[in-house]
Amino acid sequence: MTSTDDTEREQRAQRLRSELAAAVVREERADGWRQAVEEVPRHRFTPGFYLPADKPSPRGFTWWEPVTAELDPERWLTAAYTNQSLVTQLDGDEPDWNNPEPRDGGSPTSSSTLPSLVLRMWEDAGLAEGQDILEIGTGTGYSTALACERYGSDAITSLEVDNHRLEQAADALYGLGYTPDLAVADGLYGYWPSAPFDRIVAACSVRTVPQAWIAQTRPGGKILTTLGGWQFGFGRALLTVHEDGTADGPLLPGTVSFMLARPHQAPAFGNPTHWTSLLADAPPTTTGHTLDWLTAATEQAFFTRFLIQSATPTTQTATVDGTTCLIDITTGSLAELTPDGDRLRVRQAGPVRLWDRAAEVLDAHTAAGHPGPETFRLTIDAAGQHLHHPDMPTLSLE
Repeated sequence: MTSTDDTEREQRAQRLRSELAAAVVREERADGWRQAVEEVPRHRFTPGFYLPADKPSPRGFTWWEPVTAELDPERWLTAAYTNQSLVTQLDGDEPDWNNPEPRDGGSPTSSSTLPSLVLRMWEDAGLAEGQDILEIGTGTGYSTALACERYGSDAITSLEVDNHRLEQAADALYGLGYTPDLAVADGLYGYWPSAPFDRIVAACSVRTVPQAWIAQTRPGGKILTTLGGWQFGFGRALLTVHEDGTADGPLLPGTVSFMLARPHQAPAFGNPTHWTSLLADAPPTTTGHTLDWLTAATEQAFFTRFLIQSATPTTQTATVDGTTCLIDITTGSLAELTPDGDRLRVRQAGPVRLWDRAAEVLDAHTAAGHPGPETFRLTIDAAGQHLHHPDMPTLSLE
């Protein structure tokens, strides 16, 4: 028997879905996606999630507050139909949503992506009727449900590396009548049992495009993925796969960030003060650059970091006693970057001069007029994965 409260909740959820659809579906894509957003009940895929508190924790970290229907039904339902990402897991720890606890800090490892970005990814991939589609990263299953609603469940295969996440997503999907092919699998290897695909769309970032994706895409098919790295720079590529096993395509405009695929996440680098001890005999130099490219939260800075991390692919950023450092655990190299008025004081140690490599990219990008991502092209062939721009040196992805 359905209670009055349940009926009222579903009616309110329907109204909120209509409001969400009106907010995130542009007219030019209203043909099928508006109906999909209005039909798919996002709250069924997000029984619990974390929202950041207005103030940080006593330790200065993000204070993550659990939100469920039992704790605060109004906040839970409203957030579920707000155009925002909802964090469902931190540090790989599966929450007990029956007895959730606040979290003092932590890195999100799973979420329900904001609906406007989900639609943007599906649209940018150029989905069409009759295609076989592989989604890398099921997450909560909400994005999967939208694609099923739009193109039918038979078109969709979705992979999730976390068995707990997939179990919850499967319960929600199947409970609503959606029946895509689901599997617990490392998406970096694609999924041969359902290959080949016309479209592969990744809801995670990768440092380089896996060769398995290219091998499992039909000639003429496309791969849409976000490229990320250990300095939190991002680019997004739409690749076309060719008969000879090569692929190429443009980077897309704007900044989109997804969590890195778990095997591509940065390794722990140890005690930062152990690293800075390598600088004992390093003389300082000064440069006219600033730290904005590394610290600013702007589209240009995110993309500049993406270009720089292509030149320093195994480098991480750390703050040691308030000073920004670049650390490369694979080569034992370090650069310390200290603001000095409108200049930057730099000390370097190790076999790779990390700052010198970063500065070369910064100078080339500046000389070219700070071109945006849409002016770059990514090629993948036997020689590797390379970023090309007519006014800049070629960069390699590693």
